Amino acid sequence: MRNNYKGTTMNRFATKPQVLLLATILSALVAAPGLASAGTSSRIQAPVKLGSAGTFALLSKTGITDVYASVITGDVGASPITGAAIGLTCGEIAAGILYTVDAAGPLPCSVTAATLLTSAVSDMEAAYTDAAGRVLPDFTELGSGEIGGRTLVPGLYKWGIDVKISTDVTLAGGPTDVWIFQVSGGVHQASATRVTLTGGALAKNVFWQSAGAVSIGTTAHFEGVMLAKTLVAVKTGASVNGRVLAQTAVTLEKNTVTQPAP
Repeated sequence: MRNNYKGTTMNRFATKPQVLLLATILSALVAAPGLASAGTSSRIQAPVKLGSAGTFALLSKTGITDVYASVITGDVGASPITGAAIGLTCGEIAAGILYTVDAAGPLPCSVTAATLLTSAVSDMEAAYTDAAGRVLPDFTELGSGEIGGRTLVPGLYKWGIDVKISTDVTLAGGPTDVWIFQVSGGVHQASATRVTLTGGALAKNVFWQSAGAVSIGTTAHFEGVMLAKTLVAVKTGASVNGRVLAQTAVTLEKNTVTQPAP
């Protein structure tokens, strides 16, 4: 019995270094800033319904300005502003229809469809309200607004300040996962940075609701549906895989905007 006791005692104490090592590793993982947001969401979010705004790559209420040449894949429209406030040329619409409220839009490609645009703008505003009204966020004030360098899991994120993407950010999840970012300030993506989707995540399931102005920096790459209360400024050479739906203006500078895959 003595030998058995000693053996048991030795084995029991022999596991302590392993336990301590495991605890150290777990602590390090929790403390690592790049992994701090890589927890799991306690709720599954439903996608934000875009309604008739869901065919638009660009939709604005007060106009779209452009530094030639941009490449747009998806519908383009502005309402209630006159079609003369759409600065794109027909050759910049790679695929899709350019809708205007009157015959003043770019010729010969623009289609006058005031009623359709009124409905699309209404649905855009409803989508903004839906995204802003989601409750019980999984993450609040993450990174004090700085999400660059992080890997973000699906879920509902909420900030009462500006959100900054100063370095690359990754959204990791599957094709049915949903991200909703509620931002009471603006969204500012630095030049030459990327929003990247991994694991099969889809841009159509990523929703950025921004109450303040949005800027996507020079040569940056952005993913997702931007639901903006005010201006969205896409800087020189930046690309968007998603939609830019703004309740004021959209400014473009030699950009590529591609509506997300269905």
